[in-house]
Amino acid sequence: MKDGLKVAVIGGGSSYTPEIVEGFLLRYDRLPIKELWLVDIEEGRHKLEIVGNLAKRMIEKSGLPIQVHLTLDRKKAIEGAHFISTQMRVGLLEARKWDEHIPNQHGVIGQETTGPGGMMKALRTIPALLDICRDIEALSPDAWLLNFTNPAGMVTEAIHNYSKVKSIGLCNAPIGLQKWLTQKYETPAANIYTEFVGLNHLHWVTQVLVNGQDKLLELLDQREEYAAKNVPPSEWDPEFLQSLGALPSYYLKYFYMTDVMLQEQLEAVKSGGTRAEVVKRVEEELFELYKDLKLQEKPKQLEQRGGAYYSEAAVNVMDSLYNDKRDIQTLNVRNGNILDFLPSNACIEVNCLVTGNGPIPLPVSRIPEHVKGLIHAVKTYERLTIDAAIQGDRGLVLQALVHHPLVPSVSVAKTLMNEMLEKNKAYLPAFYK
Repeated sequence: MKDGLKVAVIGGGSSYTPEIVEGFLLRYDRLPIKELWLVDIEEGRHKLEIVGNLAKRMIEKSGLPIQVHLTLDRKKAIEGAHFISTQMRVGLLEARKWDEHIPNQHGVIGQETTGPGGMMKALRTIPALLDICRDIEALSPDAWLLNFTNPAGMVTEAIHNYSKVKSIGLCNAPIGLQKWLTQKYETPAANIYTEFVGLNHLHWVTQVLVNGQDKLLELLDQREEYAAKNVPPSEWDPEFLQSLGALPSYYLKYFYMTDVMLQEQLEAVKSGGTRAEVVKRVEEELFELYKDLKLQEKPKQLEQRGGAYYSEAAVNVMDSLYNDKRDIQTLNVRNGNILDFLPSNACIEVNCLVTGNGPIPLPVSRIPEHVKGLIHAVKTYERLTIDAAIQGDRGLVLQALVHHPLVPSVSVAKTLMNEMLEKNKAYLPAFYK
């Protein structure tokens, strides 16, 4: 690797790309990238050219010797790469709009990574990513695949169980919490330790140590939260939080406050459209900014996109793998025996020691008894969904929906299944042989 690293970004035309480029520039002394390949599909060519030219201007301004290649040839981008990151959206934002809208029409939470919407995203995405994995196996078998294509936990589990590719799933929530705590307590990240337990978008923080002091009860008392742009800001019930004894992910509002969240979604649709439609407007504004030939840095407005710090998380992992840093990061990895109530090949989201040979999941100090049932139920739905995506089996889709805690009955599950599969027919050939 003395000649420098080759990194491929699949979904390189994404509005997030300037963030990962900024991360590479800031870490160049530790991550000597020689070639950055941004790859997309024909439908994304226009965006790839806009964001790719911004990436070139950013690198030119830095003066660093990184070559940027824009391509629609995935195999060329993957061949000989050391790291490959994925930030794909099969069906683009139009498909996401229906993932959110159809459940809402039937009185169910509509969200791109949780519930029926998350399921449809997984059914579209898993076959596409496994196809990419076959290219990686053939063209760069030693590469690390860093997946932050949602639903990250399900997608990463499918890669682990149906390919030989070395893959790690990433989410921006853990790094978002870290940033929030550094500001709140005015102390460097090195002085903060947080323990995560659960699944992607279904995690609880069971320890928060700041300068060696336990701050968990204080945070539960204050009811403040590290929120995301894509989750409405309803307040937690104080008595419930105290009894929970752990800081819940903001995505858990969909499970613990379903009625309130559904009402907020329905009202938001009336005023501004689905979250997908809001994001579409934000993206259009971002790409207008990206077109400006004078722009040579990541614009501040990108943080409104809802995925702030994703790319920083990806660059952190690359740095730790390449330099065998042995630091602690919260990642989506194979369970092994960390959560003893889940299968060993399930994908979980926990703290890991990141070494040159990959992440080692760390034992958890405690798992509140009352959260195990929800983790188990959602993992059952996830595993049924993965199998359904591989087999194109409608029976498995129905079972996955019925067993998801946010779907109220078999009749609603059947209605959602029929309408959502039909709406996604173009992306689900396995279901329409």
